[in-house]
Amino acid sequence: MSTVAFITLGCKVNQFETESMEGLFKQSGYDIVPNTNVADVYVINTCSVTSFGDKKSRQLIRRVQRLNPKAIIAVTGCYSQAAPDEVKAIEGVRVVLGTSDRANIVNYVEQAMAEDGIIDRVDDIMKARDFEEIPLYEMPARTRAFLKIQEGCTNFCSYCIIPYTRGPLRSRKLESIRSEAKKLLDHGFKEIVLTGIHLGAYGKDFKDGTSLYDAAKAVLELPGLRRLRLSSLESIELSKELLDLIKNHPKFSHHLHLPLQAGSDEVLKKMNRHYNRDEFTSLIKNVKESVPGVAISTDVIVGFPGETEEMFAESLEYIKTLGFARMHVFPYSPRTGTPAAKMPDQVPEPVKKDRVHRLQALAQQMAEDFHSQYLGTVQEVLFETNNDGITDGLTDTYIRVYTDDEVETGELYKVRLEKLYKDGLYGKIQKCE
Repeated sequence: MSTVAFITLGCKVNQFETESMEGLFKQSGYDIVPNTNVADVYVINTCSVTSFGDKKSRQLIRRVQRLNPKAIIAVTGCYSQAAPDEVKAIEGVRVVLGTSDRANIVNYVEQAMAEDGIIDRVDDIMKARDFEEIPLYEMPARTRAFLKIQEGCTNFCSYCIIPYTRGPLRSRKLESIRSEAKKLLDHGFKEIVLTGIHLGAYGKDFKDGTSLYDAAKAVLELPGLRRLRLSSLESIELSKELLDLIKNHPKFSHHLHLPLQAGSDEVLKKMNRHYNRDEFTSLIKNVKESVPGVAISTDVIVGFPGETEEMFAESLEYIKTLGFARMHVFPYSPRTGTPAAKMPDQVPEPVKKDRVHRLQALAQQMAEDFHSQYLGTVQEVLFETNNDGITDGLTDTYIRVYTDDEVETGELYKVRLEKLYKDGLYGKIQKCE
């Protein structure tokens, strides 16, 4: 039996796509092995959000080529879509796919086994019009199931390469969402996370009024679901009916990830974000009023071209007012082909590094403040991983909870939260009476 190993970089969408490809190979009789093993085939699903992602992709390609110089190396994802010639130039690469046509990856790999040369199947993604559906033949080896329902982005933020690597908006049909979600629930998953590249734009390409509300409702109606969560989406795309559904449906997680990206109006304008600070503040206020107790996490980029120390200080003070539960901080990374890469006044790396550290310190304090509100309360936790006798999992509001009590991963337990611990809280299981 031939063996195949997978390496995935980047976002939750990439994780879902890798799981889909794993199923295709398993259906074709391949044995899935760890990527540290010598394998006959390596599939590397790349990320291109930052230049580090590109560099890491190249390093991993070279690593597996050294592991087995005779292996068929297939490279897919955003980096190969953005720079196929760079990928083809790396020794050992035999198959190059972009962000489409992954349903045929096994055929391309086997064609490479039978022929010399490189199989290049990178298409013009801007011409894509249909959501590529790859059935889940193999279940994810996790406790939360990601379900991709949308592809493509039309925001064109000035720093982002993704609209050029993922193409226009394409949404998955509701009946397909129901079918795949049911399959996941039938295999015992308690939580489903709806994910996409531009998730809040789900359904716009149908032009019949279908929206993310309809997709969420379709999954919430399925028996066996215990928790539904949304991955990242834009605050300006949160409809009243979706917020009402989050508030009122007992299975909808009270957690939203809403990227801010910058706390300076001047920087937001240069980024081509579609709101200013006052608008974002109003949106966050509306979310918190509509869904009491909601946890809001966010992303912030520091060191964007032209960001002065004064602008960064302004961002710090502004972010303090928003009460985020969690914040991911990223230094700006120039992406060739984006408008921001050509902007003047690029911020030096040491300055970016300093600002990242300062904002991360604020992020840690905000997270501790948010977590402290839950001390002494009992919350339902879906436990995920166990290391050295400590099991951890997530609450409805995306707080990481740890316990040394005996629990089964993949199951939900009532937990009394007792103290701050690592990046979350420590708790004790509450026994059913």
